[in-house]
Amino acid sequence: MKFLFTAAALVVGLMISAGATATVSTPPIVMAQAMVPPTGMDDANKPMPMAERMSRRFPQPVRVGDLIGLPVLDDRSSTLGFVRQVVRTAAGKIQLIVSYSRWFGWFGRPVAVPIEAVGIEGRQLASLDMPRSEYAAAPTWQGQNATALPDDATIRIALGRN
Repeated sequence: MKFLFTAAALVVGLMISAGATATVSTPPIVMAQAMVPPTGMDDANKPMPMAERMSRRFPQPVRVGDLIGLPVLDDRSSTLGFVRQVVRTAAGKIQLIVSYSRWFGWFGRPVAVPIEAVGIEGRQLASLDMPRSEYAAAPTWQGQNATALPDDATIRIALGRN
């Protein structure tokens, strides 16, 4: 008898709670997704100039001397090379001279990488808009019509995301 009374009370309690929740409706929570600019690897679908993508990545000031020696990583976190120099071209564009190599960045040849193509992630640079194949196809940098920036110069570099 005690068992039947307990079971009946439990069933009545569940019915009441189910009816109470059915009458009270709360609006669903909708969370907005952050607007993150594309990395450039999908330019065919989302064309945007590299400079515009850089400006949307919150560029921050950084000393040129702090960039020298930093590794440049691809989208799989493999080392493409190391920054050897920062130069300004005759057109006024800033480029990083990276010693690109297929073997962890060792014994590489110098390749000019536009500052707009990379983002800083702590003590490393991420190649956001220049895939590994473009490093391999890029011509060896000769240093003509470019001026090396001093170590105490300040430039702006985009933030990378991880």
